[in-house]
Amino acid sequence: MTAIDEVRSKIERIDNEIIKLIAERTDLANDVLESKRQEHRAINDDTQNHVVLDRAANIATEKNLDSGAVKEIFEILIRMSIERQHELSGEGNLP
Repeated sequence: MTAIDEVRSKIERIDNEIIKLIAERTDLANDVLESKRQEHRAINDDTQNHVVLDRAANIATEKNLDSGAVKEIFEILIRMSIERQHELSGEGNLP
């Protein structure tokens, strides 16, 4: 195996782990939805979304990453969670 193949293999393992973590995060949508139902909250929580985005941007900055790009990734993750919550509530993919 060449040096580049070894690096690509490591990247592939990391990519697989990222996807696994995204799946775990998305699976938590059911727990979030149940909590929101018990507390009579709407599915979309702009305040919490901002907290998550700010936290992600701050961590990205600490890690010397592009905080804007990381925020975009987390916007997608938030959208996936909201969509899953709508699906679980029987509302389909409505925003």
